[in-house]
Amino acid sequence: MTFSVFTPSNGSEIAAVPDMDAVDAVDAIKAASIAFKNWSSVASKERAALLRRWFDILELNTLEIARVIALESGKPLQEAVAEVAYGNAFVEMFAGEATRIMGETMTSGDNTKQYFYLREPVGVVALITPWNFPHTLILRKAAAALAAGCSCVVKPAEDTPLTALALASTLQQAGFPKGVFNVITSSRLKTPSVGKVFCEHTSVAAVSFTGSTNVGKLLYSQCANTVKRLSLELGGNSPFIVFPSADVDLAVNSALTSKFRNCGQVCVSPNRFLVHRKLFSKFVDQLTWRMKYDLTIGSNFDPLTNIGPLINQGQFTKVKRLVEDAVTKGAKLHIGGRPANYCGPLYYEPTLLTRVHSNMDILSQEIFGPVVVCIPFDTEEEAITLAHDTTQGLAGYFFTQDMEQMWRVARRLEVGMVGVNGAQLSCPQVAFGGIKQSGFGREGAHFGIHEFTFVKTVCFQNS
Repeated sequence: MTFSVFTPSNGSEIAAVPDMDAVDAVDAIKAASIAFKNWSSVASKERAALLRRWFDILELNTLEIARVIALESGKPLQEAVAEVAYGNAFVEMFAGEATRIMGETMTSGDNTKQYFYLREPVGVVALITPWNFPHTLILRKAAAALAAGCSCVVKPAEDTPLTALALASTLQQAGFPKGVFNVITSSRLKTPSVGKVFCEHTSVAAVSFTGSTNVGKLLYSQCANTVKRLSLELGGNSPFIVFPSADVDLAVNSALTSKFRNCGQVCVSPNRFLVHRKLFSKFVDQLTWRMKYDLTIGSNFDPLTNIGPLINQGQFTKVKRLVEDAVTKGAKLHIGGRPANYCGPLYYEPTLLTRVHSNMDILSQEIFGPVVVCIPFDTEEEAITLAHDTTQGLAGYFFTQDMEQMWRVARRLEVGMVGVNGAQLSCPQVAFGGIKQSGFGREGAHFGIHEFTFVKTVCFQNS
């Protein structure tokens, strides 16, 4: 059986892919388990060489992969090209890290024993990835796992399976052994049963998931019986704070680029803009003007477009409902606030709201759309309190020219990542992840490999 893949740009079918189920998931795990026995013993230098070869092939196919991403995710082609470059960089970095998986040594206090701490691959890892970055989020996980010596079973989002299949094809071209990288494509109906197999199968050593907090909690509970290694990168509700000493032009520029990337469908996208009352009108007016003249909605293959459609009907309905709820309860609409039906059924106009209060759903939920919510504050303490008024803790941003405030607020914000005077946090060399109900574990940097290794203690007794 197959299921259809549709482009969010106009709703047309672009492909049909296998609709795989729990039985197929078990078969993929078996193949990965067999492959792991050999792959885990391959010299790190050889694993690094294969990863480097994969990187070279990915680079040669940048435009082709970007076109696939643009088609199935709806993001503008220029953003898709940037995503490919970003995702490829993780493969390049982890190719280098493969030969730098370090252990430690230690001597007992009485010199009777010598201890060695070895980092070894955990085994077969299941990687479950979302639709908003179908290229990068597979590679950020898979490149680290492969560098560590693990084999992978990948479940891409049902909205964007084609990118995962393209990655599998390039990996095969690079010469990786059969079974080290397996892809399960499943419809929305069959996805829960596949995820359950990943969590409960005894041959799966670790599960790495990026997605919603609710699904992350379900996977967490399903992994309990096998006490599986787990890393979760879940939802965010990121504050964006503009203090009175801030450079307003810089803050507005950062707001524009960080909020509207991928039509706001980014886990670290700012969700609540907290602006000091002294600067509030200036910030709102400037950002409204920039949204009106700098953002262009349209076909994602038009080079002038920088706002594409939302991914699917469910996401479109959610964004529309959150805005309508806020406006009905008294929020002030400065720009947007309507579906952009003139572009397609899943387009929504970039929107800015003020006079937003706690009784509105848009404050407590991750918007994941092109909507800015601005809230004034009077004191630093009030801004921190508002920033912490959420169960999530993925990222936070603030703008100030007060050096003491920089260090003070950076330490106080209850998030896994902080941006000071900028909102571009991530690169392959930096650890990515959150706290609270935004999950645990880190991706990127050397921490990314640690998620797929365990520490083995070896003790030598002196004679």
